[in-house]
Amino acid sequence: MVTIVIPARFQSQRFQGKPLAMLRGATGIEKSLIQRSWEAGCAVPEAARVIVATDDDRIAEHARGFGAEVMMTSATCANGTERCAEVADSLPEAELIVNLQGDAPLTPPEFVSAVIAAMEGVDMATPVLKADPQILRRLKGDRAQGLVGGTTAVFDDTRRALYFSKEVLPFSDRLAPGDAVFHHVGLYAYRPEALRRYAGWPMGRLERIEGLEQLRFLENGAHVRCVEVEAGGRVFWEVNNPPDIARVEAALAEMGIE
Repeated sequence: MVTIVIPARFQSQRFQGKPLAMLRGATGIEKSLIQRSWEAGCAVPEAARVIVATDDDRIAEHARGFGAEVMMTSATCANGTERCAEVADSLPEAELIVNLQGDAPLTPPEFVSAVIAAMEGVDMATPVLKADPQILRRLKGDRAQGLVGGTTAVFDDTRRALYFSKEVLPFSDRLAPGDAVFHHVGLYAYRPEALRRYAGWPMGRLERIEGLEQLRFLENGAHVRCVEVEAGGRVFWEVNNPPDIARVEAALAEMGIE
């Protein structure tokens, strides 16, 4: 059984109260970021359950109001993966846990299906998207302004992850034809036993420096598979900072999403 967990916390250094931020869709209807992310999870055909995991009563009450299943988790969870591990402990029947970030409402259901299908023989799988010139300009532009506009992924020829960074990697001023920067999509599929191991590992040096939870897996030798997905003409952008609201609203309008 596949369970989608959407971790959500109110406190955030970059954007406090982000899950409750309102986004206007193509018809002018406003929905919260967490509701739009939950609706994205509900569109995944493999999902038996979609759970909002939070330690905040405001988020829990709001999520129950639009019909979501909510599980309260500890306020001491350092990141979404730790929150997913806590949920997994309560779901012994779950065969796979999918962490759908609560700030990525544009995530297509086929991205989730792709990582689920790629889980054979690995601890975790996560999608990567070849950055087109527009996305690459945005990534570089945000970094030039001191903003975290997204995460990039570096992997070997077998698609095993080597590193994830909030910097634009690899160095992209010397890209040859056929080379690419890969934008990491904030979505993970885990085996429950991998989550249990993760919860027992201390935060690593690279995870602390980059602020990227997936680096704890790499620092402890876990096998993380990067799964290349295609945008299919759709815009993909996460809400990392307040200015991203306008970007996502523009994408919702362009795609005709209510």
